[in-house]
Amino acid sequence: MRLVFAGTPDIALPSLRALLDSSRHEVAAVVTRPDAQSGRGRKVHPSPVAELAEESGIEILRPQKAGDPEFLDRLRRIAPDCCPVVAYGALLPQDTLDVPRHGWVNLHFSLLPAWRGAAPVQHAILHGDEITGATTFRLVKEMDAGPVYGVLTEEIRASDTSGALLARLAESGAGLLAATLDGIEDGTLEAVPQPPEGVSFTKKITVDDARVDWSAPAMRIDRLIRACTPVPGAWTEFRGQRLKLGPVRPAPEAAGPDAPAAGRILASKRSVLVGTATCPVELGEVQPQGKRVMNALEWARGVRPGDEDLMGGAS
Repeated sequence: MRLVFAGTPDIALPSLRALLDSSRHEVAAVVTRPDAQSGRGRKVHPSPVAELAEESGIEILRPQKAGDPEFLDRLRRIAPDCCPVVAYGALLPQDTLDVPRHGWVNLHFSLLPAWRGAAPVQHAILHGDEITGATTFRLVKEMDAGPVYGVLTEEIRASDTSGALLARLAESGAGLLAATLDGIEDGTLEAVPQPPEGVSFTKKITVDDARVDWSAPAMRIDRLIRACTPVPGAWTEFRGQRLKLGPVRPAPEAAGPDAPAAGRILASKRSVLVGTATCPVELGEVQPQGKRVMNALEWARGVRPGDEDLMGGAS
């Protein structure tokens, strides 16, 4: 089939590469978000999808809005049979959805109808799901509600961050998307409506959401930090400054009468523990404000936390 691929960030690259390597499909163009500022210098850079498309000699479409008349006119002239989508990052109006004869086929990183929306992997970890996956479905006007072509499942490991889990799903999902397009082309695959039961929605996790509440149970804190790694990054306050937190380890073996109270720090030569509503958690990597990422033991040796110090605010 003649394809126009829509995507923007790194997680879309495995799917784009799989379709570029396919002998059955032609990627005629890509649609991606406009160039944006990134990095320390805030220089303007093309999206990862745009960079790969340029390397591959493919036409790049960067509409400000997916309903722009100029974009729609160009898309109609390209005349794609189908438009696969992976993390494009913008809503598609009906006029745009109507262009390809086989519609727009989205790869979404959840087991729909669970976790429709912008942050399915983060919410799966945050809510303690044991299994997640990826779904290919035809886009409709209602968000992530279109009929489903195919699914795959993936176990959520106890140590998974959202970044690690999303990377695995991006790789396995690329195969699912390619197989879905193959099935659409040869007529062996039909989309099935999503069931009305089990629908759940996500919202973007903000920096404010990523602040750790040390009065919460250790399991909740562990999930929050892993869900927010690497984006937007979990954090707390220490001595009035922001301290970014990498994944922690709940330490039930340290529970008991000598365990630190919620937010209190217990540093030794072997570990740095912080109290929670249940058992303490052991800090891994941290990043003090304006400084590099470091091991928590190195950080504690430098700041020498005392009895008066409290994570999250003043004592």
